[in-house]
Amino acid sequence: MKKILLTLLLSSMTISGFSQGNVYKQGSGKFEGLAMTPPMGWNSWNTFETNIDEKLVKETADIMVSTGMAAAGYNYIVLDDGWMAKERDANGNLVPDPIKFPSGMKSLIDYVHSKGLKFGLYNCAGTKTCAGYPGTRGYEYQDARFYANLGIDFLKYDWCNTAGINAPEAYATMSNALKTAGKPIIFSLCEWGDTQVWNWGKPIGNLWRISGDIYPCFDCEFYHKEGNWSSWGVMKIAEMRKDIRKFSGPDHWNDFDMMEVGNGMTIAEDRAHFAMWCMLASPLIAGNDFRKMSKETLAILTNKELIAVNQDKLGIQGFKLSAEDGLEVWVKPLSDGNWAITFLNRTDAPKKINYDWKKNPIKDADFGFEADFNKTTFKIKNLWKNKEAGTTKKNFTADLASHDVITLRLIP
Repeated sequence: MKKILLTLLLSSMTISGFSQGNVYKQGSGKFEGLAMTPPMGWNSWNTFETNIDEKLVKETADIMVSTGMAAAGYNYIVLDDGWMAKERDANGNLVPDPIKFPSGMKSLIDYVHSKGLKFGLYNCAGTKTCAGYPGTRGYEYQDARFYANLGIDFLKYDWCNTAGINAPEAYATMSNALKTAGKPIIFSLCEWGDTQVWNWGKPIGNLWRISGDIYPCFDCEFYHKEGNWSSWGVMKIAEMRKDIRKFSGPDHWNDFDMMEVGNGMTIAEDRAHFAMWCMLASPLIAGNDFRKMSKETLAILTNKELIAVNQDKLGIQGFKLSAEDGLEVWVKPLSDGNWAITFLNRTDAPKKINYDWKKNPIKDADFGFEADFNKTTFKIKNLWKNKEAGTTKKNFTADLASHDVITLRLIP
């Protein structure tokens, strides 16, 4: 009998133990509510690739504050690939490169935070990052604790060297690891749209890349022979994916990549680039060298009227309403019944605009918003000139240079 009772007791303890293990609910899914409008900030990759150090970060933080960029909404500084040493330490921990960051990463993060800014780092779901540094595969929970202890606010998570693993599972594992570590961190998914992340990313991340890397040209494809892959011009990315705007919104954004404003295109093309990212409700992550930034570049990046379009609380991505002879009209529904309208000249020659509002009603098939200019008259504000431009009772007329934009706000 004693033997039977002991067996039953052990059995009960075993069942109880397993039961307790099953009852424990592990943190799962992203931290909600961290990106109710598209994140704004700066990322090191477009200009510096892996040539980064603490001096660059501190100077960038200082300039972000002194130029008014922080006041305009840019508050994340994100170090992309190349911040790590080439090997983990004896305990398997990531090691910030001691030559690039001699004061240590925690000290640098504290400096950025002292400026009222937030800080982000990069890693990769694979065994190695895209530049060959230690990836996170197999170290997800350990790395999440490392990031939480550092106090970072943003993690960009790439997709290189991932043979044999499943993207939704890999990203869900890292998302769960961040949640378990307990520090609220925006999770930026960067699998380039290869597995249609917009279909599965919402519970996992706060934003997701929809394309491969951007390239500083208006409408081109740049082929990297050494790696057998392409980078994409601004308009190539803007139109790369069809019918995905319905998947984007507050806390789950389609990310059209870091911006190339100030990186070699014309002023008109930079203006068009910025306007399109605002219309598309893409995160506004600058990718230029702030230390060499021209007044024109700064004026584009800090245009508060355009930023307000991007940051509109309705959180709806715009869409192309019409295209005729290279002149495109893009529209974006805004809160309070407002609309943003962008005229975009895709051609190499100037265009004359003579737009009859009453012949061009707007219907948003994805979200159900409409504007009938025969029934409602809107006041017009030119957002680049920051001045009133009549009403929709009359045709809108203007000259539009090659590769340039005019962006309007319509106010009922």
